[in-house]
Amino acid sequence: MHPDNLIEVRDLAVEFSSGEQINRVVDGIGFDIRRGETLALVGESGSGKSVTAHSILRLLPYPIARHPSGSIGYQGQDLLQLGEKPMQRIRGNRIAMIFQEPMTSLNPLHNIEKQINEILLLHKGLTGPQATARTLELLELVGIPEPHKRLKALPHELSGGQRQRVMIAMALANEPELLIADEPTTALDVTVQLKILELLKSLQARLGMALLLISHDLNLVRRIAHRVCVMQQGKIVEQADCATLFDAPQHPYTQMLINAEPTGEPAANPVAPPLLEVDALKVWFPIKKGLLRRTVDHVKAVDGIHFSLPRGQTLGIVGESGSGKSTLGLAILRLIASQGHIRFDGQALEHLDAKQVRPLRRQMQVVFQDPFGSLSPRMSVADIVGEGLQIHGIGTAQEREAAIVAALQEVGLDPATRHRYPHEFSGGQRQRIAIARALVLKPALILLDEPTSALDRTVQRQVVELLRSLQSKYNLTYLFISHDLAVVKALSHQLMVIKQGQVVEQGEAQAIFRDPQHAYTRQLLEAAFLAPGKAV
Repeated sequence: MHPDNLIEVRDLAVEFSSGEQINRVVDGIGFDIRRGETLALVGESGSGKSVTAHSILRLLPYPIARHPSGSIGYQGQDLLQLGEKPMQRIRGNRIAMIFQEPMTSLNPLHNIEKQINEILLLHKGLTGPQATARTLELLELVGIPEPHKRLKALPHELSGGQRQRVMIAMALANEPELLIADEPTTALDVTVQLKILELLKSLQARLGMALLLISHDLNLVRRIAHRVCVMQQGKIVEQADCATLFDAPQHPYTQMLINAEPTGEPAANPVAPPLLEVDALKVWFPIKKGLLRRTVDHVKAVDGIHFSLPRGQTLGIVGESGSGKSTLGLAILRLIASQGHIRFDGQALEHLDAKQVRPLRRQMQVVFQDPFGSLSPRMSVADIVGEGLQIHGIGTAQEREAAIVAALQEVGLDPATRHRYPHEFSGGQRQRIAIARALVLKPALILLDEPTSALDRTVQRQVVELLRSLQSKYNLTYLFISHDLAVVKALSHQLMVIKQGQVVEQGEAQAIFRDPQHAYTRQLLEAAFLAPGKAV
């Protein structure tokens, strides 16, 4: 091994077997990770990034997965040939990993102290006050405020950013030489992403460790990586230092990835009468204390919001997690209780009961963030898309079938696949199914709640273009909730910036992107990496 290299991957191949079928998902790749550097693996979902990273720690589902060839050199040893006991001494000790979704990676039944202490006991033999002192030191290192108050907290009591910081603390517990970060910021707000990014950079400099970053967010990679490997269909198609790769990409696939960020502005719509009018809308959740559970205060999730949205336009709603974006959307659709005035197509909704609102539901549809979680795994695509038609008693069986076929064609899916189930589709295809389910009822208003945050940039761009074309064709009105400002910019006619339940800035979207007035808006735009080093 070269003395500067911590890890040397040579001719690595990974195959997955399903019955007699064998799929090669990583195909003869090679790269080095130098001591103290950040190497990024980038590419679309299914390109083999995570499988490659998991191979370093031998975390693949053996024997379904196998390594038909290759070696992973570390300290003069081949990690693929090591016995299980020596491998256990390396995992979480010399090489550690942060996973994409901290909520599923942390044990929901154990407090933070217990989960970090478990690692310290396993690798360092620390117990009691020594372990607690080290845990506090780690929580302070990753920027958890008042760490002594967080020791007994369960994962669900922390924010997404705090959970990710706990995962980083666990990974750093034994001061590893290599930290593997698998999509560490995908589900986080742009401001939290920036803080996690800065944290990883500072910890790397402080501890002298190498970092292997797996990501499909090229803005993130550009900010932190020293070198980049681009993966496509299991192969590395290009690798270069970060500046060279972004300034002069050589491979067509790399060029396509770099140019995949949603661009442009929504088509200008002529001034139309308002479809949706909201005035002094409030959603306050009571805080009850004491034996008699008296209300002592309120969480003001939405606090006095006003706007008017013309038919055929998009209102982008942005803000950090907990700002009240999704609560506002649910209140407008009358899915949670609220105070204030909501007028939809000239009709006041605030005094209608559930039975009276039901006929309006077909006019107001919703597309959720996670297409896999929002689609029933037990229903075929035809059943999912046609469910609304059945509930509202629309058409005969033949007419419903024709409407399902037409909706799938509208969103660019083959109607012949309608008898398959959600797990047989990619993330982008599942989101198209969710859009078809909303579209089949021919609604006037669609609430889009983070519909692209779980998707690759290339798929995001396709979904944005689909939403634009559907809006133009059917004069649809969108409420678009997102923390991805590049997508918001490409879709929104109007923009509303929310902080702690209140609007801090709203108006014509492109004007706000060009010249944000409020400090919080500027902070969001700077963190969004729309232009490195600039606000917009």
